[in-house]
Amino acid sequence: MTRPAGFAAYMTVTAAYWAFMLTDGALRMLVLLHFHTLGFSPVQLAYLFVLYEIAGVVTNLSAGWIAARFGLTSTLYAGLSLQVVALLALTQLDPAWSITASVVFVMLVQGLSGVAKDLAKMSSKSAVKILAPTTGGGLFRWVAILTGSKNAVKGSGFLLGAVLLAVFGFVPSVLTMAAILFVILIAVVIGMPTGLPVGRKDAKFSDVFSKNRNINWLSAARLFLFGARDVWFVVGIPIYFYAVLSDGSTEGNRAAFFMIGTFMAVWTILYGIVQGWAPRILKASSRTEAEILALAKRWVGLLIIVPGFLAGLVWLVPEPSNILTITIVLGLLVFGGIFAVNSALHSFLILSFTDAKRVTMDVGVYYMANAAGRLVGTVLSGFTYQIGGIPLCLGTAAVMIGLSWLGTAQLKAPENDKVTA
Repeated sequence: MTRPAGFAAYMTVTAAYWAFMLTDGALRMLVLLHFHTLGFSPVQLAYLFVLYEIAGVVTNLSAGWIAARFGLTSTLYAGLSLQVVALLALTQLDPAWSITASVVFVMLVQGLSGVAKDLAKMSSKSAVKILAPTTGGGLFRWVAILTGSKNAVKGSGFLLGAVLLAVFGFVPSVLTMAAILFVILIAVVIGMPTGLPVGRKDAKFSDVFSKNRNINWLSAARLFLFGARDVWFVVGIPIYFYAVLSDGSTEGNRAAFFMIGTFMAVWTILYGIVQGWAPRILKASSRTEAEILALAKRWVGLLIIVPGFLAGLVWLVPEPSNILTITIVLGLLVFGGIFAVNSALHSFLILSFTDAKRVTMDVGVYYMANAAGRLVGTVLSGFTYQIGGIPLCLGTAAVMIGLSWLGTAQLKAPENDKVTA
């Protein structure tokens, strides 16, 4: 079978993105679990990731213009390089430092990692718009495969981080990841095929913000959608499970690390698998853009039910039990499946609404909103868990999904509506 033009560049970008997200997922679990065992409170743990998300907001705003001006490969290479630097910097953390000094240092390093992550993400997603086939539902299929596989790899990273921490400790694990990612960076630089834009001198920073109402409303919906995930995902659920699963001993902590890492990995991997299958689940190749838009509104409404139900259940049954824990796990897996379809629909719609000339800037603004949602969710995850435990985390998620539905309801099908195939 003849491969589409641009397939080699697409696969190289995807492989680089996989390598990056494996280390990103592992680093998140390493930081979260390592500093929790050092006595950090839920709010302090949330602080560790705040600058990571703030950096994502700022980076996405400027990265779209940088890629338009200097080319997509420049931002991809910069993202991989900065992640190597961030990993190496994290090994310099001194256990003798005070908690305040440790929090500030890790926040700064995580901020650098946040810049790296969003440079790599914006480059990879924008490349799909340039490289994907224009027929046979190619755009939806290629973006779903990239995004779904990325999340499956990141989920594997969660498990990898928990395993590395339990077996080798913090510093050796981080050094190993830095070395592997550096080797992959060199391989990508040497082997990158042609096909990606090299930049254009007429790109202006003032053009970053879109005048397209669909892109702006979709960005708002994205903000609340990802805030709704991270309000329980970042701090609430890992710490809740740690409290339920660990008896405080070294062996108990190690067992809890494995179980938490396994859950986070399985959730994210299944989320990625469903995301990759979303075009088939939705039968997208035979639907018009208006029908895809209607599905987006329907699926986000369906998502509200799950965290609302779980919040009520945990509030009514406040004492932990095996049955309650299993119910929460199963409920969150259902949430992940529905969330994955919503995320895949968003990923298609942003590329459908934009055009090749503006793609990096529109995708940059869209992912700026994505990062802002993660920032809000991260902060709320620590605060809501500390104030009201996991029921408040899940209840807040339901409210934020409702706001995402309001944003999605404002989207309108393009006048030149066509079948996505």
